[in-house]
Amino acid sequence: MSYTCFDVEHVGKIARVTLKRAAELNTMTPAFWTELPQIVNAISDEGRARAIVLASTGKHFTAGMDLSVFTGDGGVASSGGGEAAEIGRARANLRLMALHLQDSFNALERARMPVLAAIQGGCIGGGVDMISACDMRYATADAFFCIQEINIGMTADVGTLQRLPKIVPEGVVRELAYTGRRMPAARAKEIGLVNEVYPDHAAMLAGVMEIAEEIAQRSPLAIWGSKEMINYARDHSVADSLNYIATWQTGMFQAGDMMESFAARAEKRAPRFADLLPSPRKL
Repeated sequence: MSYTCFDVEHVGKIARVTLKRAAELNTMTPAFWTELPQIVNAISDEGRARAIVLASTGKHFTAGMDLSVFTGDGGVASSGGGEAAEIGRARANLRLMALHLQDSFNALERARMPVLAAIQGGCIGGGVDMISACDMRYATADAFFCIQEINIGMTADVGTLQRLPKIVPEGVVRELAYTGRRMPAARAKEIGLVNEVYPDHAAMLAGVMEIAEEIAQRSPLAIWGSKEMINYARDHSVADSLNYIATWQTGMFQAGDMMESFAARAEKRAPRFADLLPSPRKL
């Protein structure tokens, strides 16, 4: 299937989703917000991929929200119903638009397999919202991060202010959110926003694909459970999270993948795990 904003390819058990509008700095047009969740949900529902690599093209990862999201057909301006719309109904629709945009990145968090972001150049505005919803982040030495919304007189509203404080120190988030400054890749690694910094784009993609391949060799059910538990623990107490994993293990922990791991070690071979079953949404 062809997309306006993305290329999608499968490399073995890795799904690589690549922003492809390099000439336009990979800005997030109205099509972007529909295509991204469609792509990620389809990969997750199919269950064949063991990891998703979210990459980009050109000088910058993404310059963030495209102006057409605010002014074009199907954008924020049109979602309010026009000047004739009753104000309460118009504002209710604007809220639905914000939730629609948020849900595009929620798909990254809901995916049954890890999402690894490979970031080069500028990761600006909505780009920070997007990579905050990924499992891990990797960057080139020339990458930088900017909560751009404050520089244009608005509050970031698609996930940065909700997720980023769970990834890096709150004081750092506040400084970025209040000043709109750029954070360079070296500083991003220092505070834990990115896992690793690579000298250039090619080295980063090779490194991230290697990590994704290592993940792909593990039990996909155990990986899914690990992602589910880490996300749950982020948003709940330790007691609630322990209760949840106990319940999860009651149903999801079966001996098959563990026995395959032991057999593979004994036979000095790579383990062979079955793919996840297609999601009921896929059936």
